[in-house]
Amino acid sequence: MGVVVTDAEVTLADVLSLKMAIEEPLAAGTQLVLRHRGSGAERRVMLGTPGRRAREASVAVSLGPLALLPGRWDAYLQQDGPRTRMQSVDPGFSLDRLDAYALDRRTMAYRAYRTRNGYLAIKIAEAGPIADVRAVWFREGRFEVTGLLAYTGLTDDDQHHTARLALRHSDDQDAQVVATATVQGVRFHAALSLCDVLAAMPDSQGVWEPSLEVDGLDGPLALGASLDDVEGKRRRVHYPATRVDGVPIKPSFTADDQLRLEVGQGMSAA
Repeated sequence: MGVVVTDAEVTLADVLSLKMAIEEPLAAGTQLVLRHRGSGAERRVMLGTPGRRAREASVAVSLGPLALLPGRWDAYLQQDGPRTRMQSVDPGFSLDRLDAYALDRRTMAYRAYRTRNGYLAIKIAEAGPIADVRAVWFREGRFEVTGLLAYTGLTDDDQHHTARLALRHSDDQDAQVVATATVQGVRFHAALSLCDVLAAMPDSQGVWEPSLEVDGLDGPLALGASLDDVEGKRRRVHYPATRVDGVPIKPSFTADDQLRLEVGQGMSAA
């Protein structure tokens, strides 16, 4: 069919916007076919009428009305005859775009990307307010973290919001450590004493779950990392550990990319 996607983006309005290099104008009746990898479910969208002879074409498809399931959807074009999987040269990743997309409140998040084999696909995930982690480090006996408030509806401005970082023990929710956090617009920074963490549990063992409580938002925000292109952070992202009074402490991610603080020997986030 001679079609290559040169630019793929999901806009702030959840519209899939494609620019394509083409050898021939798209024929009447051409369809965009999205196929769900897990279930095999398909969605078909008619792509308008034939255009004049040109080397480029643009397509805009509203994703919301298609009722797409969470997961990954591969993209195909179908004219007369068998469908053709859509090749792409656009990596589909821009941190600035992801940050802008995450400013609005959303229940579903859509992202266009290029697969390892060079094809266009759509990643869809359920979305809700989260504190997206950008950096974690230890300094002078403190655990520090910075990041971005995603899907909260807050404005990216200079307004300060009262906030607190809380650490709760995974096996004893009554064991917690709380410290003041700084939130300016949608950017946050928090620091918490590791000595206070050790003092909160007599045996100094276990996994601690951090969350950010921001005045004006409903409920605490889990600390995780989803606004990037790193899959499987539990295996791929490793932070340096530290020791406080001989006790090892290490940040890590769970299988679903939630941040945890492991305290003691042999700890591993679930």
